Amino acid sequence: MSFFDVLKDFDGFDFKAFFEKVSDVDILYALNKPCLDDLDLLSLLSDKAAPHLEDMAQKSHELTLRNFGRVIYLYAPLYLGNFCDNECLYCGFKHGNAIERKKLSLPEVEKEARAIVATGIRHILILTGESRSKTPVSYLKDCVLLLKKIFSSISIEVYPLEAEEYKELIEAGVDGLTLYQETYDRDLYRHLHPCGPKSDFAYRLDAPDRACRMKMRSLSIGALLGLADFRKEAFFLGLHAVYLERRYPDVELSVSLPRFQRTVSDFLPAFSVGDADLVQIMTALRLFLPRAGINISTRESRALRSDLVGLGVTRMSAGSKTEVGGYCLDEKTQGQFEVADKSGVGEVKKMICDKGYQPVLKDWQTL
Repeated sequence: MSFFDVLKDFDGFDFKAFFEKVSDVDILYALNKPCLDDLDLLSLLSDKAAPHLEDMAQKSHELTLRNFGRVIYLYAPLYLGNFCDNECLYCGFKHGNAIERKKLSLPEVEKEARAIVATGIRHILILTGESRSKTPVSYLKDCVLLLKKIFSSISIEVYPLEAEEYKELIEAGVDGLTLYQETYDRDLYRHLHPCGPKSDFAYRLDAPDRACRMKMRSLSIGALLGLADFRKEAFFLGLHAVYLERRYPDVELSVSLPRFQRTVSDFLPAFSVGDADLVQIMTALRLFLPRAGINISTRESRALRSDLVGLGVTRMSAGSKTEVGGYCLDEKTQGQFEVADKSGVGEVKKMICDKGYQPVLKDWQTL
Protein backbone atom coordinates (compact mmCIF):
# COMPACT_ATOMS: atom_id res chain seq x y z
CA MET A 1 0.00 0.00 0.00
CA SER A 2 1.30 3.47 -0.90
CA PHE A 3 0.15 6.90 0.21
CA PHE A 4 -1.46 7.27 -3.21
CA ASP A 5 -3.94 4.60 -2.07
CA VAL A 6 -4.66 6.64 1.07
CA LEU A 7 -5.39 9.70 -1.06
CA LYS A 8 -7.75 7.75 -3.29
CA ASP A 9 -9.74 6.63 -0.24
CA PHE A 10 -10.82 10.27 0.13
CA ASP A 11 -11.88 10.78 -3.49
CA GLY A 12 -15.57 10.76 -2.56
CA PHE A 13 -15.23 12.54 0.77
CA ASP A 14 -17.49 15.59 1.15
CA PHE A 15 -15.23 18.11 2.88
CA LYS A 16 -17.79 20.90 2.64
CA ALA A 17 -20.44 18.84 4.42
CA PHE A 18 -17.95 17.78 7.10
CA PHE A 19 -16.87 21.36 7.81
CA GLU A 20 -20.49 22.50 8.03
CA LYS A 21 -21.21 19.88 10.71
CA VAL A 22 -18.19 20.62 12.91
CA SER A 23 -19.26 22.05 16.27
CA ASP A 24 -17.58 23.52 19.35
CA VAL A 25 -18.12 20.17 21.04
CA ASP A 26 -16.05 18.46 18.32
CA ILE A 27 -13.25 20.99 18.75
CA LEU A 28 -13.17 20.65 22.53
CA TYR A 29 -13.29 16.86 22.23
CA ALA A 30 -10.25 16.90 19.93
CA LEU A 31 -8.38 19.34 22.19
CA ASN A 32 -8.78 17.02 25.16
CA LYS A 33 -7.80 13.79 23.42
CA PRO A 34 -4.30 12.42 24.08
CA CYS A 35 -4.08 11.04 20.54
CA LEU A 36 -5.94 12.50 17.57
CA ASP A 37 -7.39 10.60 14.63
CA ASP A 38 -7.78 11.85 11.05
CA LEU A 39 -11.14 13.52 11.56
CA ASP A 40 -9.96 15.25 14.74
CA LEU A 41 -7.26 16.90 12.66
CA LEU A 42 -9.81 17.95 10.07
CA SER A 43 -12.01 19.43 12.80
CA LEU A 44 -9.10 21.49 14.14
CA LEU A 45 -8.43 22.78 10.62
CA SER A 46 -12.04 23.94 10.15
CA ASP A 47 -13.13 27.55 10.45
CA LYS A 48 -15.10 26.49 13.53
CA ALA A 49 -11.79 25.99 15.33
CA ALA A 50 -10.70 29.62 14.87
CA PRO A 51 -12.28 30.83 18.16
CA HIS A 52 -10.28 28.10 19.95
CA LEU A 53 -6.92 29.13 18.52
CA GLU A 54 -5.56 30.26 21.88
CA ASP A 55 -6.30 26.86 23.43
CA MET A 56 -4.76 25.11 20.42
CA ALA A 57 -1.66 27.28 20.74
CA GLN A 58 -1.30 26.52 24.45
CA LYS A 59 -1.52 22.78 23.95
CA SER A 60 0.82 22.99 20.95
CA HIS A 61 3.32 24.86 23.12
CA GLU A 62 3.12 22.21 25.84
CA LEU A 63 3.57 19.32 23.41
CA THR A 64 6.51 20.99 21.71
CA LEU A 65 8.26 21.62 25.03
CA ARG A 66 7.65 18.03 26.10
CA ASN A 67 9.07 16.52 22.94
CA PHE A 68 11.69 19.04 21.79
CA GLY A 69 12.56 21.26 24.73
CA ARG A 70 13.49 24.91 24.26
CA VAL A 71 15.62 24.50 21.15
CA ILE A 72 15.31 25.73 17.56
CA TYR A 73 17.56 24.10 14.98
CA LEU A 74 19.04 26.35 12.30
CA TYR A 75 20.09 25.55 8.74
CA ALA A 76 20.84 27.41 5.52
CA PRO A 77 19.92 26.67 1.89
CA LEU A 78 22.59 26.55 -0.82
CA TYR A 79 21.34 26.82 -4.39
CA LEU A 80 23.63 24.86 -6.73
CA GLY A 81 21.77 25.64 -9.96
CA ASN A 82 18.54 26.97 -11.39
CA PHE A 83 18.24 25.05 -14.65
CA CYS A 84 14.84 23.38 -14.87
CA ASP A 85 12.98 21.17 -17.37
CA ASN A 86 9.52 21.84 -15.90
CA GLU A 87 6.88 24.45 -16.66
CA CYS A 88 5.34 24.76 -13.18
CA LEU A 89 3.06 27.77 -13.46
CA TYR A 90 3.97 29.22 -10.08
CA CYS A 91 7.77 28.81 -10.00
CA GLY A 92 10.46 31.38 -10.67
CA PHE A 93 12.76 28.67 -12.06
CA LYS A 94 10.34 27.26 -14.64
CA HIS A 95 11.86 26.47 -18.01
CA GLY A 96 9.99 29.17 -19.94
CA ASN A 97 11.00 32.06 -17.66
CA ALA A 98 13.55 34.40 -19.24
CA ILE A 99 15.98 34.41 -16.32
CA GLU A 100 19.73 34.00 -16.14
CA ARG A 101 20.65 30.35 -15.68
CA LYS A 102 23.68 29.18 -13.74
CA LYS A 103 25.19 26.07 -12.21
CA LEU A 104 27.94 26.44 -9.65
CA SER A 105 31.32 24.93 -10.41
CA LEU A 106 32.89 22.93 -7.59
CA PRO A 107 35.23 25.83 -6.67
CA GLU A 108 32.18 28.11 -6.54
CA VAL A 109 30.32 25.58 -4.38
CA GLU A 110 33.21 25.67 -1.93
CA LYS A 111 33.29 29.47 -1.87
CA GLU A 112 29.57 29.65 -1.13
CA ALA A 113 29.93 26.92 1.51
CA ARG A 114 32.78 28.72 3.24
CA ALA A 115 30.72 31.91 3.36
CA ILE A 116 27.84 30.03 4.97
CA VAL A 117 29.93 28.14 7.50
CA ALA A 118 31.59 31.41 8.56
CA THR A 119 28.21 32.43 10.01
CA GLY A 120 28.24 29.40 12.30
CA ILE A 121 25.74 27.31 10.32
CA ARG A 122 26.65 23.62 10.23
CA HIS A 123 23.51 22.15 8.62
CA ILE A 124 23.13 22.76 4.89
CA LEU A 125 20.25 22.17 2.49
CA ILE A 126 21.40 21.98 -1.13
CA LEU A 127 18.87 22.80 -3.85
CA THR A 128 18.65 22.76 -7.62
CA GLY A 129 16.07 23.29 -10.30
CA GLU A 130 14.73 20.05 -11.72
CA SER A 131 17.07 19.26 -14.61
CA ARG A 132 18.77 15.89 -14.74
CA SER A 133 20.81 16.93 -17.76
CA LYS A 134 22.26 20.10 -16.19
CA THR A 135 22.53 18.92 -12.58
CA PRO A 136 22.82 15.11 -12.83
CA VAL A 137 23.20 12.83 -9.84
CA SER A 138 26.94 12.60 -10.56
CA TYR A 139 27.22 16.38 -10.10
CA LEU A 140 25.17 16.26 -6.90
CA LYS A 141 27.43 13.51 -5.58
CA ASP A 142 30.58 15.55 -6.32
CA CYS A 143 29.06 18.51 -4.44
CA VAL A 144 28.14 16.33 -1.47
CA LEU A 145 31.64 14.83 -1.27
CA LEU A 146 33.03 18.36 -1.14
CA LEU A 147 30.46 19.71 1.32
CA LYS A 148 30.73 16.88 3.83
CA LYS A 149 34.25 18.14 4.61
CA ILE A 150 32.71 21.45 5.68
CA PHE A 151 29.26 20.74 7.16
CA SER A 152 28.00 18.39 9.85
CA SER A 153 24.76 17.54 8.03
CA ILE A 154 23.75 17.71 4.37
CA SER A 155 20.16 17.60 3.14
CA ILE A 156 18.98 17.72 -0.45
CA GLU A 157 16.00 19.37 -2.12
CA VAL A 158 16.27 18.26 -5.73
CA TYR A 159 14.18 16.44 -8.35
CA PRO A 160 12.76 13.04 -7.24
CA LEU A 161 15.29 10.23 -7.57
CA GLU A 162 15.25 6.48 -7.97
CA ALA A 163 15.88 4.42 -4.84
CA GLU A 164 19.42 3.47 -5.91
CA GLU A 165 20.22 7.11 -6.60
CA TYR A 166 19.15 8.07 -3.09
CA LYS A 167 21.34 5.25 -1.80
CA GLU A 168 24.31 6.57 -3.78
CA LEU A 169 23.92 10.06 -2.33
CA ILE A 170 23.40 8.73 1.20
CA GLU A 171 26.64 6.78 0.90
CA ALA A 172 28.34 9.98 -0.30
CA GLY A 173 27.20 11.90 2.80
CA VAL A 174 23.58 13.01 2.43
CA ASP A 175 21.48 12.39 5.55
CA GLY A 176 18.32 14.41 4.88
CA LEU A 177 15.70 14.89 2.16
CA THR A 178 13.25 17.76 1.69
CA LEU A 179 10.57 17.19 -0.92
CA TYR A 180 7.31 19.09 -1.31
CA GLN A 181 4.37 17.56 -3.12
CA GLU A 182 3.29 21.17 -3.78
CA THR A 183 -0.41 20.18 -3.77
CA TYR A 184 -2.21 16.96 -2.93
CA ASP A 185 -5.09 17.87 -5.26
CA ARG A 186 -4.42 15.64 -8.29
CA ASP A 187 -6.53 17.65 -10.74
CA LEU A 188 -4.95 20.92 -9.69
CA TYR A 189 -1.51 19.31 -9.78
CA ARG A 190 -2.01 18.38 -13.45
CA HIS A 191 -3.03 21.97 -14.24
CA LEU A 192 -0.08 23.53 -12.40
CA HIS A 193 2.48 21.10 -13.86
CA PRO A 194 1.45 20.84 -17.52
CA CYS A 195 4.69 19.31 -18.83
CA GLY A 196 8.12 18.14 -17.78
CA PRO A 197 9.12 15.30 -15.45
CA LYS A 198 7.39 16.95 -12.50
CA SER A 199 4.00 16.36 -14.14
CA ASP A 200 4.08 12.77 -12.81
CA PHE A 201 2.11 13.16 -9.56
CA ALA A 202 2.49 9.57 -8.35
CA TYR A 203 6.23 9.38 -9.00
CA ARG A 204 6.81 12.49 -6.90
CA LEU A 205 4.46 11.29 -4.16
CA ASP A 206 6.35 7.99 -3.83
CA ALA A 207 9.80 9.60 -3.68
CA PRO A 208 9.89 9.90 0.14
CA ASP A 209 9.20 6.16 0.37
CA ARG A 210 12.09 5.42 -1.98
CA ALA A 211 14.45 7.56 0.10
CA CYS A 212 13.29 6.08 3.40
CA ARG A 213 13.75 2.54 2.12
CA MET A 214 17.37 3.47 1.45
CA LYS A 215 17.76 4.57 5.10
CA MET A 216 17.60 8.35 4.72
CA ARG A 217 18.05 9.66 8.27
CA SER A 218 15.68 12.64 8.11
CA LEU A 219 12.80 13.68 5.89
CA SER A 220 10.80 16.88 5.50
CA ILE A 221 7.60 17.01 3.45
CA GLY A 222 5.25 19.87 2.70
CA ALA A 223 2.71 21.56 0.45
CA LEU A 224 3.02 25.05 -1.04
CA LEU A 225 0.26 26.82 0.86
CA GLY A 226 -1.92 29.03 -1.30
CA LEU A 227 -2.13 26.81 -4.37
CA ALA A 228 -5.23 25.03 -3.03
CA ASP A 229 -7.60 25.11 -0.06
CA PHE A 230 -5.15 25.17 2.87
CA ARG A 231 -7.48 23.13 5.09
CA LYS A 232 -7.45 20.19 2.71
CA GLU A 233 -3.73 20.57 1.99
CA ALA A 234 -2.81 20.58 5.69
CA PHE A 235 -5.09 17.60 6.26
CA PHE A 236 -3.42 15.51 3.56
CA LEU A 237 0.01 16.69 4.68
CA GLY A 238 -0.82 15.39 8.15
CA LEU A 239 -2.03 12.07 6.77
CA HIS A 240 1.10 11.76 4.63
CA ALA A 241 3.28 12.41 7.67
CA VAL A 242 1.47 9.79 9.78
CA TYR A 243 1.75 7.27 6.94
CA LEU A 244 5.52 7.84 6.80
CA GLU A 245 5.92 7.80 10.60
CA ARG A 246 4.25 4.43 10.87
CA ARG A 247 6.00 2.92 7.87
CA TYR A 248 9.49 4.21 8.70
CA PRO A 249 9.68 4.73 12.47
CA ASP A 250 13.46 5.21 12.44
CA VAL A 251 13.28 8.28 10.17
CA GLU A 252 13.36 11.73 11.76
CA LEU A 253 10.27 13.31 10.21
CA SER A 254 9.27 16.94 9.90
CA VAL A 255 6.70 18.97 8.00
CA SER A 256 7.31 22.29 6.29
CA LEU A 257 4.72 25.04 5.95
CA PRO A 258 5.84 27.31 3.08
CA ARG A 259 3.40 29.97 1.93
CA PHE A 260 3.52 31.13 -1.66
CA GLN A 261 5.84 34.09 -2.18
CA ARG A 262 6.06 36.26 -5.30
CA THR A 263 8.41 35.13 -8.07
CA VAL A 264 9.49 36.56 -11.42
CA SER A 265 6.37 35.06 -13.00
CA ASP A 266 2.97 36.77 -12.91
CA PHE A 267 1.30 33.79 -11.20
CA LEU A 268 -1.12 34.61 -8.40
CA PRO A 269 -2.28 31.88 -5.99
CA ALA A 270 -5.97 31.05 -5.92
CA PHE A 271 -6.19 30.98 -2.12
CA SER A 272 -5.15 33.36 0.61
CA VAL A 273 -3.40 31.98 3.70
CA GLY A 274 -3.25 34.59 6.43
CA ASP A 275 -1.04 34.65 9.51
CA ALA A 276 -3.86 33.32 11.71
CA ASP A 277 -4.42 30.54 9.17
CA LEU A 278 -0.75 29.59 9.36
CA VAL A 279 -0.91 29.46 13.16
CA GLN A 280 -4.00 27.26 12.96
CA ILE A 281 -2.27 24.90 10.53
CA MET A 282 0.85 24.70 12.69
CA THR A 283 -0.96 24.10 15.95
CA ALA A 284 -3.40 21.57 14.47
CA LEU A 285 -0.51 19.61 12.98
CA ARG A 286 1.43 19.76 16.25
CA LEU A 287 -1.54 18.27 18.12
CA PHE A 288 -1.85 15.58 15.44
CA LEU A 289 1.91 14.97 15.11
CA PRO A 290 3.38 15.61 18.57
CA ARG A 291 6.82 14.16 17.71
CA ALA A 292 7.28 15.56 14.21
CA GLY A 293 9.47 18.58 13.57
CA ILE A 294 7.93 21.72 12.06
CA ASN A 295 9.96 23.92 9.71
CA ILE A 296 9.45 27.63 9.02
CA SER A 297 11.66 29.26 6.42
CA THR A 298 12.67 32.82 5.61
CA ARG A 299 9.64 33.03 3.32
CA GLU A 300 8.02 34.42 6.50
CA SER A 301 8.78 37.79 8.07
CA ARG A 302 11.09 38.21 11.03
CA ALA A 303 8.21 39.38 13.23
CA LEU A 304 6.03 36.40 12.40
CA ARG A 305 8.89 33.93 12.83
CA SER A 306 9.52 35.41 16.25
CA ASP A 307 5.86 35.01 17.17
CA LEU A 308 5.91 31.37 16.03
CA VAL A 309 8.74 30.42 18.37
CA GLY A 310 7.08 28.44 21.14
CA LEU A 311 3.96 27.59 19.16
CA GLY A 312 5.29 24.44 17.52
CA VAL A 313 8.16 25.37 15.22
CA THR A 314 11.37 23.38 15.80
CA ARG A 315 13.53 24.31 12.81
CA MET A 316 14.25 27.53 10.90
CA SER A 317 16.42 28.60 8.01
CA ALA A 318 18.63 31.59 8.70
CA GLY A 319 20.52 34.07 6.56
CA SER A 320 18.97 32.49 3.45
CA LYS A 321 19.83 33.37 -0.13
CA THR A 322 17.70 31.92 -2.92
CA GLU A 323 19.98 33.11 -5.72
CA VAL A 324 22.56 30.79 -7.26
CA GLY A 325 25.79 32.36 -6.01
CA GLY A 326 23.89 34.53 -3.57
CA TYR A 327 26.21 34.28 -0.56
CA CYS A 328 29.49 35.62 -1.94
CA LEU A 329 29.81 35.38 -5.72
CA ASP A 330 29.91 38.45 -7.92
CA GLU A 331 27.85 36.67 -10.60
CA LYS A 332 24.54 35.59 -9.13
CA THR A 333 21.10 34.85 -10.52
CA GLN A 334 17.66 36.05 -9.53
CA GLY A 335 16.21 34.25 -6.53
CA GLN A 336 13.63 31.50 -6.77
CA PHE A 337 11.29 33.60 -4.61
CA GLU A 338 11.41 36.68 -2.42
CA VAL A 339 12.90 36.19 1.03
CA ALA A 340 10.82 37.97 3.67
CA ASP A 341 13.18 37.61 6.63
CA LYS A 342 16.54 39.01 5.53
CA SER A 343 18.03 38.80 9.04
CA GLY A 344 21.55 37.47 9.35
CA VAL A 345 22.29 34.32 11.29
CA GLY A 346 23.40 36.33 14.32
CA GLU A 347 20.14 38.28 14.34
CA VAL A 348 18.10 35.08 14.12
CA LYS A 349 20.08 33.57 16.99
CA LYS A 350 19.45 36.66 19.11
CA MET A 351 15.74 36.60 18.30
CA ILE A 352 15.51 32.98 19.43
CA CYS A 353 17.47 33.68 22.62
CA ASP A 354 15.29 36.69 23.40
CA LYS A 355 12.28 34.37 23.26
CA GLY A 356 13.87 32.13 25.91
CA TYR A 357 14.95 29.42 23.49
CA GLN A 358 18.32 28.05 22.41
CA PRO A 359 19.45 28.22 18.77
CA VAL A 360 21.23 24.99 17.79
CA LEU A 361 23.58 25.10 14.82
CA LYS A 362 24.80 21.51 15.05
CA ASP A 363 23.02 18.46 16.42
CA TRP A 364 24.27 15.77 14.04
CA GLN A 365 27.58 14.70 12.56
CA THR A 366 27.62 12.74 9.31
CA LEU A 367 30.26 10.03 9.47
